[in-house]
Amino acid sequence: MPTAALDVQREMLLLVTARVRDAYLRRPVYVDAALDLASVCREMARLNVTSVLLRDGERLGLFTTTDLRDAVVRGMSLERVPVRDAARFELITVRPDCELFEALWLMERHRVHRLVVCEGAQVLGVLAQLDLVSFVASHSHIVALQIDEAANVADLGRAAARIDSMIELLHDGGIKIERIARLVNELNARLFARLWSLLAPPDLVANSCLVVMGSEGRGEQILKTDQDNALLLRDGFEPAGLDAVAARFNGALSELGYPPCPGDIMLTNPLWRQPLAAFRETIRDWLFAADPQGPMRLAIFFDAAAVAGDRSLLDSARDHLDNIFAGNDAFLARFASAVDQFSAGGGWWSWLTTRRDDTQLDLKKIGTFPIVHGVRVLALQHRLRELGTAARLRVLVEREAIDGELARDLVDALHCLMGIKLTHQLRQRAAGETPGNLVRPADLGTLEREALNRALAIVKRFRALLAQRFRLDAL
Repeated sequence: MPTAALDVQREMLLLVTARVRDAYLRRPVYVDAALDLASVCREMARLNVTSVLLRDGERLGLFTTTDLRDAVVRGMSLERVPVRDAARFELITVRPDCELFEALWLMERHRVHRLVVCEGAQVLGVLAQLDLVSFVASHSHIVALQIDEAANVADLGRAAARIDSMIELLHDGGIKIERIARLVNELNARLFARLWSLLAPPDLVANSCLVVMGSEGRGEQILKTDQDNALLLRDGFEPAGLDAVAARFNGALSELGYPPCPGDIMLTNPLWRQPLAAFRETIRDWLFAADPQGPMRLAIFFDAAAVAGDRSLLDSARDHLDNIFAGNDAFLARFASAVDQFSAGGGWWSWLTTRRDDTQLDLKKIGTFPIVHGVRVLALQHRLRELGTAARLRVLVEREAIDGELARDLVDALHCLMGIKLTHQLRQRAAGETPGNLVRPADLGTLEREALNRALAIVKRFRALLAQRFRLDAL
């Protein structure tokens, strides 16, 4: 491996294994919440700091040079306005023993540049993004900044390529699959939103909700797979040239490495690009009409996550689904029956133990899909709004809708399958092949075979539970 690549790998591994306490923390500097902005600025200049903390009763606030800029733009009087009126009080805090990886994720998730480091009620200091980056010495994988500053599709293409490199480095460094997925999900959502803002007119962005679905919506996609996206429009809003905008958006995603969806689940398909009222009727048809595609399409929509625009449009569509579903047992059974759509039957063990080079297993069909869809069925039944499979299982356990031990086993099995799949796909990519879900048992090591065997046994147990609960044998 070239020296430069080794340096990048060392930087990435340092970032994801170090703790917040290992980085440079700016000491907490406090000012009186009633002090005027001009006086606060003079104090910041005297102390040579770019941020100060303030206590306003029980509230802890943060005032930065960015807040000063915003105060000037809003025309606030620096001599008369108290700093409490320009500070922010909804702070993101982190523990000193938290991993820097987690701190980075928090910064990207909440789009902030500073975290307040607390040990219980005690404030230890402030972790600034610049200091975090400095900690890893010119670290080259802070992709979020590159995405936010992208001026065109080509700029986003360079950021998308860095995401791919980051995935490989993290996986090679032994980072847990769920952590890789979470970071990639945040970066992808940011990339989609930035691309949409570059291609869609501002009035379209403001009067619509861009959503991603499938594994991207659940936050369980890692390497780029088929596009699954849709657009909900505000009722009464009729944008000009929408067809062209949708074509440019899906085309640009293809350029960035996200292949078009073979099932045409994209903005270019009018079915997935509708005003809210029309889309509500479409949801009703999926539930009550005889269309055999209805359950599949509802499953896709059920994993929808908003990435840009007015998120309340998606919330309204989900509210509508909850209202009209009302425990529809007949549909729920039909919906649940899909877990057996790709059943491996009784031969999966022989497939695993065979030494034939031409035998192939589809990890998605026989492994991840039954877990993801089975949990999705239970989430629909209990009207959950959580999107990730692990998050849905946590709530289902809290509601005593599933046994806690089985839920833990399902999460472990899902992450195991995701890990095997990613390892295999990275090998395919390195060999110049198109990454896919098909894996030859002959290519798996002994430990991978054993782990896959245990995961598929858990899947089999879960499918049996669903068959009993929803009486699938009677369908």
